[in-house]
Amino acid sequence: MDKSYIKYLNVALTATLKAGAAILDIYRQGDFQVEMKADCSPLTLADRRSHQIITDHLRRTDLPVLSEEGKEIPYGTRKNWELFWLVDPLDGTKEFISRNGEFTVNIALIHQQNPVAGLIFAPVPDLLYAGIAGKGSYRMTNASGAPAGFDLDHFQQQAEALPLVQPGKKFTTVASRSHSNEKTQTFLEALRREHGEIEIKSGGSSLKFCLIAEGSADVYPRFGPTCEWDTGAGQAIVEAAGGRVCEAGSGKYMLYNKQNLLNPGFITYGSR
Repeated sequence: MDKSYIKYLNVALTATLKAGAAILDIYRQGDFQVEMKADCSPLTLADRRSHQIITDHLRRTDLPVLSEEGKEIPYGTRKNWELFWLVDPLDGTKEFISRNGEFTVNIALIHQQNPVAGLIFAPVPDLLYAGIAGKGSYRMTNASGAPAGFDLDHFQQQAEALPLVQPGKKFTTVASRSHSNEKTQTFLEALRREHGEIEIKSGGSSLKFCLIAEGSADVYPRFGPTCEWDTGAGQAIVEAAGGRVCEAGSGKYMLYNKQNLLNPGFITYGSR
């Protein structure tokens, strides 16, 4: 990791926490007016507010930003980006609307199509995850109480290094709460044949990557559709913790800033 990236990531850290605070305010107020986007996915005031906060901050780094709420940038413009931000201002809008608390703010730094750093903040459990290539992954509790001037140095001093020690844990897989399908069930059956009894955890948004990074789960299969901003931050955190994210079938590492921003099916493995 180039040392010059750290100054960028300090800006992203502030943006992540401020966006999460704004989302949480709306969540507590119960303002759940929902619009439907062209692809029939929901959009709320929280999505828009978070997007504005994050982009306002990240502009200070002079790096381009590719966000779910600003995804119309032509490939001809972005194909030559060597270093850029990949953002999901509110990952898990359906979880936000259903009020189960399993939504996150995701910011990834992409270098030459690879996620080299990621930040994921879950406002309701108040957990902040960060992963930086070559420097490891960390989890911080009570992150919303971070003081003014909080930066990555402070974060690493107060956070736990990942993966965490999980003595006696069964082999565990994590699956999407709302996107299970026949391929997923077939994959789970293969795991049972290999490992015997397994534990299955469900979850929403990018928190599934966080469970892998912290060692609470061992594998996360996803055969349904996702977009690059759904996975960039999570992949960075998992890989900095010693795990890997690869395309289902080919085993190739997931790459970013493709002409088509849809991901192939993928499997995420922990460091175990």
